[in-house]
Formats: sequence, C-alpha cells, structure tokens
Amino acid sequence: MLYIRMLLTMAVTLYTSRVVLQTLGVDDFGIYSVVAGFVTMLGFLNSAMSSATQRFLSFELGKPGDKDMRGIFSMSLNIHVLIAVFVLVLGETVGLWFVKTQMTIPADRMLAAEWVFHFALLSFMVTIVSVPYNALIIAHERMSVFAWVSIIDVTLKLLIVFMLSWFGMDKLILYAVLSLAVVFIVFMVYRSYCKIRFTESRFRLYWDKQLFNIMLSFTGWSLWGNLSAVMTGQGINVLLNIFFGPVANAATAIAMQVSGALNSFISNLQVAISPQIIKSYATQDMEYMHKLVCNGAKYSFFVLLLLSVPVLNNMSFILSVWLGNVPDYTVVFTRLIILSILIESLSRTFITAAQATGRVKLYQFVVGGILLLNIPISYAILKAGSAPEVVFYVTISLSVSALLARIQLASSLINMKKRKYIFDTLVPVIAVALFVFLANRFINDFFTASLLDFFLSTLASSFLIVVAVFFVGLKQNERALLGRIFLNIKKRMWQ
Repeated sequence: MLYIRMLLTMAVTLYTSRVVLQTLGVDDFGIYSVVAGFVTMLGFLNSAMSSATQRFLSFELGKPGDKDMRGIFSMSLNIHVLIAVFVLVLGETVGLWFVKTQMTIPADRMLAAEWVFHFALLSFMVTIVSVPYNALIIAHERMSVFAWVSIIDVTLKLLIVFMLSWFGMDKLILYAVLSLAVVFIVFMVYRSYCKIRFTESRFRLYWDKQLFNIMLSFTGWSLWGNLSAVMTGQGINVLLNIFFGPVANAATAIAMQVSGALNSFISNLQVAISPQIIKSYATQDMEYMHKLVCNGAKYSFFVLLLLSVPVLNNMSFILSVWLGNVPDYTVVFTRLIILSILIESLSRTFITAAQATGRVKLYQFVVGGILLLNIPISYAILKAGSAPEVVFYVTISLSVSALLARIQLASSLINMKKRKYIFDTLVPVIAVALFVFLANRFINDFFTASLLDFFLSTLASSFLIVVAVFFVGLKQNERALLGRIFLNIKKRMWQ
C-alpha cells in the first residue's frame, strides 16, 4: 500500500510541479518555494517533537506489561498545541520581518509574498497539531491507512492545480489559500480515523510533569539534530535567494521535487521499518534490531540507486520533457542533490536506532554540529563569489562526515560492532556503486537525447544495477531468499 501511494504521489507531484510552474511563472514559483520553505524552517521544534512522539508511542506499544498510550498521546497533543502557538508568534514577528527585509523579492510581488507567508504559517500550524495522530497510526503499523490518506492528499493537490484557472484573483495567493484547505482536510481525516479506531486518541486534559520532563529531555537534543537538518535544506534555499534571487529558488524547488519523488521510495521502506526497530529495542531483541539497521540501510541504498541512475543519465532530457521551460541551474542542482540523498539513505536506520535508545545527547550534538557547518561554510563560499552549485558540494562532503560520525556513535548506543555495519552494509554498497558508475559511463556513450534512447538507456542501466546488486550486493542467503520469493510469485501467477 505504501508503494501504491508512493507511485501515485510521485506522478501527481511531478505533474502538478509542471503545471504550477507554468501557471505561476518562474519568479512566483520561486517566491512560493522560498517563503513557504522559510515557514518550514520555523518548525524545527515540531520536527524534534514529532520524533519524540513517534519514539515514545512505538516504545510503549512494544514494551511488555502495562501501557499508558492515552497518557503519552494526550501529553504529546498538549505539547504540539503549545508548539503551534509558539510558531505562530515567532512567525508573525521575526519571520515576517525576515521575509520583508532580508529576502530578495520583487517589490511588486511583496504583498503577495506576505499573504503566502501568512497562509503557509497557518498550514504549518495545522500540520504540527496533526503529528500525534500520524504518529499513532504509524506506531500501530496501519500502513494501509497512512497510504490511503496520502492518496487523498495528492488527489486534492491535483484538484487545486486545476482550480487555479477557475478564479480571477492573484494566482500565487490563491495557491497558498487552496494549499491551506488541503492541509486542514487531511488533518480532519487523520483525526477522525484515530478517534474511531484508537481509544487512546480521545483527548483528555492531562499533564504529567515527569513524562513531560522525559519527553522534553529527549526533544531538547533532537531539536538540535532537526534544526541542523532543516537548516541544511531550507537554509541553503534562503542563502541562494539572498545571493541569486528567485530563479535559483525555482531551480532548487524543482531539484527538491525530483529528489523527493526518488526519496519517497526509501521513505516508505523507512516508515515500515522504524516501528520495528523501536519495538525490537523495547523488547531487547538486539540481534533482530541490528539486522534491521544494517539491511534497512543497504536495501534503501540499492532501491534508490536503481531509480537514480536512469534519472542522472537522462537529466536534461527528463527536465525538458517534464517542464518545457527549465530554470537555470536546475540540471546541476538536481544531480548534486540526488548524490546527497544517496549518501543520506545509509543513515536513516541509524537515526531511528539512536532515537529508540532515548540516549541521544552526544549523538545529536556531534551529528547536528557537523550538518550545521553547512550554513557558515556555504555563506563564506558564496560571499567570495563562487557559483551557486558549490553549496551542494559542501552538503555532500558534510553528509559523508555525518555518516562516519553516526556509525561511530550509534553503534555504541545499540551495542553493535562497527565492523558488522561496515561489512554487512558499507562494503557491498560501495562495491555496487563503484561498479555501476564506472560501467555506466560506457553505457552513456551509446545513447543520445531522444525518447527511444531514454527507454533503452533506462533498461540497460537498470539491468546493470540489478545484476550488480544480485551478485555483488547480496549475501548467498539473501539471494536464496529472493529466489524463493520469485518462485512463489511464479507459482501464484500460473495457478
């Protein structure tokens, strides 16, 4: 169900991006991207609290004995409402000042940008309050529900694209208003389902000081890690706006759409794996947990590699067919961001494993500190007159450094030998990646930028990756398991 949701989401997202870009124009599209993205930056506290909510609900479900799911849910909802109020105050003061005085926005579009900011802020507040309900569904592993609601979400987003041409008002403001309506409808669907299915979601006035202190301690250090992640993405977007204007933001937004579509494949895998990692730690089934951490990272990388290489090979062709008018910098931005998420895919299970332990102080301090270096380094480089794509080279370098730090710190937290991750995950991943990228250089020489060559190139590179993964990336027992799965599928098809 998660992959059906992902395929539909990806198709709708790619289509709506093209239509919205054509309807709004490059400048308005860039303005919406950077202003709405800036609002997202204000939610780094919510991101930290979201991680805490997911961790505590999954841990409570997994542990033996009595459970206090209703208490944890009520506390998390109380805290998220407080966060929403805090974000509103911060956004309408500091945030609005920054948009009006520091961002590069054409004077005749400033009023529209301010309205976009207000509506994006309201949308984000609704998203904050919906986090406990989303976390409850994932903790119970109701992935089909999560998938169906996401399908409703993208269907509504597709609808609002067509609605842009129905009304005569400013299309940038209208897009922000309709996006707020979609966020609110989806929130009500999540809330209604939880109210019907989970008794613990029935809110009560409840405040547990001890539980609050425990969650706050966990959140405090998660806050640092989430701040670094947000600043790495949206902070770079703001820097590009300051130095290069809305056109660079439009290119970044398109690049993020492509990488997000690819990333959704492994995000689905991670959504399914994360509750299992946390619950296995709660029951102290460490062998199973270590297996999930290593295999989850390896399989995530292989799936992403299979999808990314054809896109990297045919980037200019894909963007020209998809968008028609391709903003400057888009091709190089997209390629570099895809390389970055390939590296980050190896870290996702480590992040969940560290959160499962609840002892995240040193982990978040070190990893968050490494990632936050992105902003001062990128600012200094851009100030010196470098090209905009250099900031993504900085991102890639720091992603590698952060991965090495995660291996060192998270392995000790979950009592896993580093050599297990190195030999079970890193060695096969590096071997497959080197083989694929070296062999792929020869494949590219045989194809040109045409529709037929695009399909032939995709088939050739996909076949190359599947062969490399099967013979180099998988162990003998994994190959045997894969063979049995295909035999079972074959039997069912011929019955």
